[in-house]
Amino acid sequence: MSFVFPPSAPVAVPVAGGGSLPVHRIYCVGRNYADHAVEMGFTGREPPFFFMKPADAIVAVPDGETGHIDYPTLTANLHHEIELVVAIGTGGRNIAAADAPKHIWGYAVGLDMTRRDLQNEMKKQGRPWCIGKAFDQSAPIGPVVPIASTGELLTGAITLAVNGTLKQQGDLKDLIWSVNETIEQLSAAWTLQPGDLIFTGTPAGVGAVVRGDVMEGAVAGLGTLKVAVR
Repeated sequence: MSFVFPPSAPVAVPVAGGGSLPVHRIYCVGRNYADHAVEMGFTGREPPFFFMKPADAIVAVPDGETGHIDYPTLTANLHHEIELVVAIGTGGRNIAAADAPKHIWGYAVGLDMTRRDLQNEMKKQGRPWCIGKAFDQSAPIGPVVPIASTGELLTGAITLAVNGTLKQQGDLKDLIWSVNETIEQLSAAWTLQPGDLIFTGTPAGVGAVVRGDVMEGAVAGLGTLKVAVR
């Protein structure tokens, strides 16, 4: 095949213990913790909804290192959202929730960075809010830990501190739609592929960061993700 210019390099995330996981697509679940739904003005267990980020929004941060993101353009209200990320290893369509763990390759700690002011403006206008979610460097992520090492993650603390001050704190057991249910719902709408990443939602406490801030997120069993805003 002859390309008119060189193709972009593949996007990959480091794997704990060595190697890299190639990224296919990034799916994100909206308002998937009840306390976060409340702080965003919603209540109850509404049907799950999804949005996407481009694969090259990934900022891969190796274990023990500090990643960096640039403060994005067009916003004055950049928010942090700490999330458990699920990496799909075996694709499929119409996957039953009971079978979902067989399709998981591993887990990682991720940040769904959000230009909240732009997102809110698009919501008011009834327009898509990709500009608030799918911008450059909006998906920092730590190493993927194989499910073979962690077992299925059903409970465990998920936290985020900014400059050493705790801002977000929750537990995976409080997901409105569990990881397995999310995979079931997603695979009814899209054919999941190896390398798909699912950002599973964030607990309450989202808030703004500015240049110079350092975010440190953690999920029990997966270690920490440290990211500084330039």
